[in-house]
Amino acid sequence: MQPSAAPYDERLTAPRSWWLISFLVGVAFALILLPFGTLPLLGGLVGGTAVAAILASSYGSLRIRVVGDSLIAGEAKIPVAALGEAEILDPEEARAWRTHKADTRAFLLLRSYIPRALKVEVTDPDDPTPYLYLSTRKPERLAEALKAARTAAA
Repeated sequence: MQPSAAPYDERLTAPRSWWLISFLVGVAFALILLPFGTLPLLGGLVGGTAVAAILASSYGSLRIRVVGDSLIAGEAKIPVAALGEAEILDPEEARAWRTHKADTRAFLLLRSYIPRALKVEVTDPDDPTPYLYLSTRKPERLAEALKAARTAAA
């Protein structure tokens, strides 16, 4: 099977400010170890920065992809044939679907630092999941890729 006409691949990377925060965590560790001398201070700076940067990187390593006839969102792999209409959510509507409108059965792939999202209904009668909520910086492109993959699979 050939890949969809509009392939989509997005990594939900952490914002740049998190890398500055990672450095500041290293500075905090360095200050904590300051009474023990210069070497522990440098170890705290390097080690604290490295650990915080690894955590920021791993949190931002989730990907959303449309590959062939499947949507891969984080650990989930869903055939596009089991998906219905996609609704692009602006920041205000996305916040509502993350909070008071949310269904506990829904699949939520969200990152608080990404204000927009795509809500995709699940049409598979055997799946209790009513919809997918996907944080994405490019909801229009993701919706187009899903539509193209659904058309190609039909």
